[in-house]
Amino acid sequence: MEAMSNTVKGWRENPVKFARSHGVSLSPETEEPHSEDKRIHILIVEGFLIYNYKPLIDIYDKCFYISIPYEECKRRRSTRTYTVPDPPGLFDGHVWPMYLKHRKEMANNCNGIEYIDGMTSKDDIYNRVYESVHNSLLNKL
Repeated sequence: MEAMSNTVKGWRENPVKFARSHGVSLSPETEEPHSEDKRIHILIVEGFLIYNYKPLIDIYDKCFYISIPYEECKRRRSTRTYTVPDPPGLFDGHVWPMYLKHRKEMANNCNGIEYIDGMTSKDDIYNRVYESVHNSLLNKL
């Protein structure tokens, strides 16, 4: 988590330099002189414990959390193929209890999370996030 935090801070200091140093292709507009003054850079940080690490929580502008109910989570996990299969009882005995523990910690540590129903379509989820980010950017202009 510390390495992730340092990476995010490096990106925030200079997104264009960061992208170049990590082999990310930039659009021609980004390469124009003084384009930094008019460009908006967006970094998406994804992970299931990203709202449980205080140094990262303090730098997020937007927070989204997609959740699904127990039954659906268990069903989806049972359809995955792992190199080493889950032993019997792992989901109910460890995976789900740890999810509940970390979700409670997250809710206590991170204000302003927008909760999204993971049972809705991918398009609906995308549109909701896009609209929220877009509105935030419009409010900053």
